[in-house]
Amino acid sequence: MTDPTPPTALPYGTPDAPRLAVRGEAHLEVDPEIARITITVNARGTDRKTALTDLTRRNEHALTLVKSYGPAVEHLETGSFTLTPQLTEKGRHERVRAYQGHVTLTATLNDFTALGELTTRLADLELTRVDGPWWDLRPDSPAHRTARTRAVQEAVQRAREYAEALGARLDAVLEIADLGADGQPHQQGYGFAAGGAARSAPFEAAPALDLEPRRQTVRAGVNARFTMTRPVL
Repeated sequence: MTDPTPPTALPYGTPDAPRLAVRGEAHLEVDPEIARITITVNARGTDRKTALTDLTRRNEHALTLVKSYGPAVEHLETGSFTLTPQLTEKGRHERVRAYQGHVTLTATLNDFTALGELTTRLADLELTRVDGPWWDLRPDSPAHRTARTRAVQEAVQRAREYAEALGARLDAVLEIADLGADGQPHQQGYGFAAGGAARSAPFEAAPALDLEPRRQTVRAGVNARFTMTRPVL
């Protein structure tokens, strides 16, 4: 019985048209375009209403402060809200001794000059924690395209060198396959965490933090296959 399955094409070419398979890679170091910080507003009270009232007020203060920086804040969103009753550790009955609540906000800034000042002012708010910044590039950053282009150019150059070493030249490209390695750089940054204690009297504003942006690594890689002319051996 004849096997209907067509023969699989060989990964190599013919003596007159040999195939080349190479890999091209690119690594770029670029300045970040945005920075993210996380703001956690906390409140605690012996009854639910007090905890909610304090949490709502502190959350509004944090939102108002962040929004006051206008276009410097590219994005602002609320990540989570939690209000948890805390039970007494002793006793057979379920008695609530306090309520613990928090709201988490994430702010994305494109103005690094305003970042240090905003971070310091947020940390001075009542029972407010600030984490970050985490430096990053936008998903549509030109740096990603530049890295992919250089990876292809690297593949072509490497294949050309192999062909020339055999006294041949490149003839045609058969395939350019993305490795999926041109994605986002790992978000890294200087960690910062601070919490402001509750205050009832006016206070002197703390000086703005001097935050140095961390350069981002952009990587791209491709697999490429070519045919070349008959080698001169």
